[in-house]
Amino acid sequence: MKSFVAILALVAVAAADVSHLNREEAHAEIVEQNADVFPDQYSYNYKTSNGISGQESGVIKNPGSEAEALEVQGSNSYTGPDGQVYAVRYVSNENGYQPEGSHLPVDHPIPEYILRSIAYNAAHAKAEVTRN
Repeated sequence: MKSFVAILALVAVAAADVSHLNREEAHAEIVEQNADVFPDQYSYNYKTSNGISGQESGVIKNPGSEAEALEVQGSNSYTGPDGQVYAVRYVSNENGYQPEGSHLPVDHPIPEYILRSIAYNAAHAKAEVTRN
């Protein structure tokens, strides 16, 4: 089953819809591609003639247990129409998909005064409900 998921991921990459790409991108050729798929892990990488590249590896954590999970790490990059190189590194595991890239927005911690306001409103909303 796990190797089927890995193979399915590779098929999805190969069959991706590229109809929205311009002529040069649509006719890019794969210049390097490697894949190793095993029952409990996989890895692949690729590079195209137009500078797109990516790599990913996945492994089964805690095999055979209730906590069995697939952990994936990877990255990809391409040059945008503005000439900037966009790169994303990611991890995907039981905590979800966690991408990182200089062009991606970053979650900021909630300021303390907002947290106090939320707590105040929650406490007083209960009091207001009981008064009515």
